[in-house]
Amino acid sequence: MVDRPQGGLLLSCNQRCHFTSGLEFLQEGGPGKIVVGDLPALEGEVLLRRGDRLWLGSSAPGQQEGVNRTAIPCTMPEVLADLKVGERVLFDEGRIAGLIRQVCVGAVEVEITEARPKDYRLLADKGINFPDSSLSIPALTSKDLTDLAFAAAHADIVSYSFVSRAADIEALQQELESQGREDLAVILKIETRRAFLNLPGLLLTAMHYPRPLGVMIARGDLAIECGWEELAEIQEEILRICAAAHIPCIWATQVLEEMARHGMPTRAEITDAAMAARAEAVMLNKGPNITATVRTLGAIVARFHTRQPESPRHREELLSCLAFRTNGPASERQQV
Repeated sequence: MVDRPQGGLLLSCNQRCHFTSGLEFLQEGGPGKIVVGDLPALEGEVLLRRGDRLWLGSSAPGQQEGVNRTAIPCTMPEVLADLKVGERVLFDEGRIAGLIRQVCVGAVEVEITEARPKDYRLLADKGINFPDSSLSIPALTSKDLTDLAFAAAHADIVSYSFVSRAADIEALQQELESQGREDLAVILKIETRRAFLNLPGLLLTAMHYPRPLGVMIARGDLAIECGWEELAEIQEEILRICAAAHIPCIWATQVLEEMARHGMPTRAEITDAAMAARAEAVMLNKGPNITATVRTLGAIVARFHTRQPESPRHREELLSCLAFRTNGPASERQQV
């Protein structure tokens, strides 16, 4: 303790800390101890623990003594009508998990089953996944249709998020035809369990139309939807299905991410980048070291992809969606 001003204490700490409920401060060389009490949640965040009840969609219709009940909105309330008791709900990339215990009109009650031992701060605008639910909402929302009109006028490729049914592909095809873009390439982002299970049918439907077609293995969302332990098997199966259909595949999510952000890859990232050589393209996330990351990725796959006899297409080089400019003139622009 440095000082005792009116109404509080001034403490000095010899290491960086993050204030949470239950945080302990120990006196250096003495028996003193101070424990941080329950901290109120900041505006735009919810504190959750295992066993808490959370209402998704509207305010809790009642209170039960001893049980923390909180309500948060859902930006797409129409999905709530498709949810059933016993189905899982995942928040913030799977960091918080819960089970639906009650379904009401315009709201569902979720019991938190997985969270940090003390509490977890769920911030606003975090993603929500419903891996067990069969959602009837269309993949093309009203905002998507507005964005698609701009893409049809300016873009060469459209990535189709949350596609899961043949009807989704047919809706996109009709919209692109109405925009006069029969030549616009489409990338199907496979990011849900339903999309993975329906992948052969999705490809057969899309291949009816004479436009360039590709598939993205959106491994981040797939891991959340299908479980981390199943991701390796799922990405292998997607590669095999796309190879059989002669559809190019994009290996995406967290490839050499530590290197792009901090300049040094992890050992696991090097192995992952080498495995990515079996796909036709690899997607990198942005970062301050992205130029060196692209060069490293190019060197890894150049050594590795020629040693894969199982490849049915005998591809000569890995394609990259990223072109980058060096410090020299435009003539020195490089493509990996």
